Amino acid sequence: MTETAQITKKWWAKGLLFENCNCQIVCQGHISFKQLCSNERCFGHWSIHFDEGEFDGIALNDLNVIILYDTPQQMSSFGWIETLYIDERANQTQRQAIERILMGQEGGPWVVLSRFVEKRHSTRYLPIRFEDQGRKKRMWVDGIFDTTIENIKGQDRDKEVAISNMYNLIHSSHQVIASGETRCGDSGHIFSMKGTHALYSKFSWIVQ
Repeated sequence: MTETAQITKKWWAKGLLFENCNCQIVCQGHISFKQLCSNERCFGHWSIHFDEGEFDGIALNDLNVIILYDTPQQMSSFGWIETLYIDERANQTQRQAIERILMGQEGGPWVVLSRFVEKRHSTRYLPIRFEDQGRKKRMWVDGIFDTTIENIKGQDRDKEVAISNMYNLIHSSHQVIASGETRCGDSGHIFSMKGTHALYSKFSWIVQ
């Protein structure tokens, strides 16, 4: 289990966070870690695009990150396995800042999630590509990982279907429900799914 280091830096970040896992729409584990997910293991990803941000004077603008995860059916029972991909465009100080934030070593929402991680594979620095086409979001690494999520259709086709006033550590309280398709060929996370739980939100994290 990851131990949380003493917080010594101030930081903030804003951007887009979207996810897809092998659960039915909507993932029970997303509502509460105490709920049972649809399958014996819940596997999927969080994909993050930093619009802007700063960690102790280090800019985090326009960078992409992917967190692959594999968790027990009841996520609160710990035993998570994770791998972190960081945009290869990030320089050394940016890489270190992002890694510390997402491993819960510098406060903020990822501190709690990091406590559930039992095994963390080595961070990989890869050419992560990102597209935002409104109703459809995509993030991919050629030959390794490819995910696309798309808003589900509502009664009013011009409006998104969303969860409002939803408490979640890493997402905003307004989350848009989607359906996702992901293929992953990482040696530690091999999976393929289509038409499963997905959603996205615009996040804002800050530690002062």
